Amino acid sequence: MSLAADAQDRGFLASAEAFTLHARARIDRVAREEVGDHVLNPDLEPFAFAKRPPRDAAVLIAVIERKAGASVILTQRTDHLPSHAGQISLPGGKIEPHDDGPLAAALREADEEIGLSPGLVRPAGILPTYLTGSGYRVAPVVALVDPAARLTPDPGEVAEVFEVPLAFLMDEANHQRQSRMLAGKPRHFYAMPYRERYIWGVTAGILRLLFETVCR
Repeated sequence: MSLAADAQDRGFLASAEAFTLHARARIDRVAREEVGDHVLNPDLEPFAFAKRPPRDAAVLIAVIERKAGASVILTQRTDHLPSHAGQISLPGGKIEPHDDGPLAAALREADEEIGLSPGLVRPAGILPTYLTGSGYRVAPVVALVDPAARLTPDPGEVAEVFEVPLAFLMDEANHQRQSRMLAGKPRHFYAMPYRERYIWGVTAGILRLLFETVCR
């Protein structure tokens, strides 16, 4: 039996609400140690490829109930963006000076990127900070989204909004450790391919962090 199936038997993945309630309890108890790209690459320092001082950012792990079960909302970035063009991402971005912390930033960015109204989002907690090699300190905000939400992607940033079953993402059997050559050395990362979608890098790393925090 897979870990995801076992979690369903115990109620962890029975619904989006059950999962976020469980997540809230686990997040409240988790150690706040920073994690990130460097964990799988011990020869690299955090922010190894950053060309500027690190910046604070926040993303929204939006869990929503569907007829087939709980899903997580993801985006496909447009091909013309200056960084991470065409890649799969969680809604989010930089924390601006006018934002009242990571939660406010994640809600604002989700509203701007995919038209998700903050009034339809119920936050469950913030995972440990995830450090990226490109120079971001990312605060992953876990939240329950009202199924009544109607999402409209900003065509300037988001090519498509789609969902992946939570049970798939929270099944360790679907967490692949892959590598690519970068600067003459193999760089390791997580990937969670789902149908035609290739979820990898920071997005997969943050979803792996969600799994390690909530399902272990």
